[in-house]
Amino acid sequence: MNRPIKRLLGRRELVDFPAFELGGIEAKVDTGAYTSALHCSNIHIETDAQQRPQLVVHLLDPGHEGTDGRLLTFSEFALRDIRSSNGEVQERYVIRAVVQLYGQDFETDFSLSDRSDMKYPVLLGRSLLRQGRFVVDVSKRNLSYKSLARAAARRAQR
Repeated sequence: MNRPIKRLLGRRELVDFPAFELGGIEAKVDTGAYTSALHCSNIHIETDAQQRPQLVVHLLDPGHEGTDGRLLTFSEFALRDIRSSNGEVQERYVIRAVVQLYGQDFETDFSLSDRSDMKYPVLLGRSLLRQGRFVVDVSKRNLSYKSLARAAARRAQR
């Protein structure tokens, strides 16, 4: 029986969000978290011209490389109970977004929260890790980006 190939991730990875035009954002791989998380601030609901609710956020912030803290608006979102790292249950908005690892797109849920007091603006949780069939080696870092860089170097040598 053929088993699916599992890719290796380090404890920290650089990820891309093509829909947000963001690349090389540092993410913490967290096997203890179920849902992935994305740092946003000024998270609030507005209504559009047709009186439909819209989720409006400042994505990341100017302090994080590669972003300008721009406003993003989402028409599809959910409000869910998420258990934080300290065990408290918090109501958070959740969106679906595409994150790239190893040059491949993975669509997964991201809870939106203010992670300004955290070192990493993105957290990758188990639901994404299972979907991508990843194994985590905590002694490694940035394996996805390093793999893409090696592949690009091989192509350039041809």
